[in-house]
Amino acid sequence: MDYKKTDIHNDFFTRGFYTEPNLISSNEAFFKDGCCKLDAHDWLKDIILPESQKQKTYVQIRFKNDRKEFFEKKKDLQLEEGDIVAVEASPGHDIGVVSLTGQIVMHQMRRSKINPKTFQFKKVYRKARMSDIEKWIVSVKREEETKIQSRQIAARLRLNMKINDIEFQGDNTKAIFYYTADERVDFRELIRILAERYKVRIEMKQIGVRQEASKVGGIGSCGREMCCSSWMNDFQSVSTNTARTQQLSLNPQKLAGQCGKLKCCLNFEQKLYEQALRKFPQEHVELETKEGAAVLHKTDVYKEVMWYAYKDKASCNLIPIPLINVKKIIRANEKGRKPESLEKFAVDEKKENEFNQVVGQDDLGRFD
Repeated sequence: MDYKKTDIHNDFFTRGFYTEPNLISSNEAFFKDGCCKLDAHDWLKDIILPESQKQKTYVQIRFKNDRKEFFEKKKDLQLEEGDIVAVEASPGHDIGVVSLTGQIVMHQMRRSKINPKTFQFKKVYRKARMSDIEKWIVSVKREEETKIQSRQIAARLRLNMKINDIEFQGDNTKAIFYYTADERVDFRELIRILAERYKVRIEMKQIGVRQEASKVGGIGSCGREMCCSSWMNDFQSVSTNTARTQQLSLNPQKLAGQCGKLKCCLNFEQKLYEQALRKFPQEHVELETKEGAAVLHKTDVYKEVMWYAYKDKASCNLIPIPLINVKKIIRANEKGRKPESLEKFAVDEKKENEFNQVVGQDDLGRFD
């Protein structure tokens, strides 16, 4: 069996393949570590473990996008990363790709808070046969067209919902429709129409806007692939207090991601800012000088510079003062002393050397 290797299909890329899979002994030419959604790397692969610690009963199998599950296999069934396997599903069987094997699977289960003694694992039936892969390819290629048609049907029924993604089961007997909606939707008529048209069992699964963005993917304002569509597997709440802590302007257009919510990356540096801000005085503390009281306007946390301006003066010139000098002024105020002015404690801003033009660089006709 030989498939065209020139046409790249997006649905296979979301499953870890850069082209249609082929029934060969090893899938290394098709399944590769890369930027596929939630790709996993076995960092224990080169570590030789004693026989007592070897664990090959459980494997991690990935399906479409962010759907990964742990399965139990027979001990005599030898599986490697990239193998296409048939696994237990409800109903029938599904086709997935082995993403992790060996001891690393136990670490991933511990991270996902799964207890092997109490968790009900589904079974890995076998390596996929030629007929399984052929049926799987047919079902995968139906997904994009089905998504477009189901959106048209939902619009015709005037349902206030958006169908974001569709995943057909490997045996082509079941389809999962992922959708977002702001309110409760009565989609019973939609399910009846879809079941009659595609002759499969329909399962509707509602997801949030963050999960929608992770499935659709895209490029963020940083110029890189969005974190939720490349490596993030959990979504922590982000509040406006996070932006305030990091001294960011509360501009919804800059702080919101493609999902319309606050960017997840705001949480990445939050703990560092909280730790750094412990050294700073409280914002409401005023600096008393003989020229008048000064109030805080902004703070540069990592440069440890605070900008103050006199409260009673008409001109609002911001004076940058290092944190160490701010603490000196506060200690002096606590003892009843007032310095002459803030300018004596300001940052000594040295004029940086201007860039010197290279000879002929500023000539517009230098390439003529």
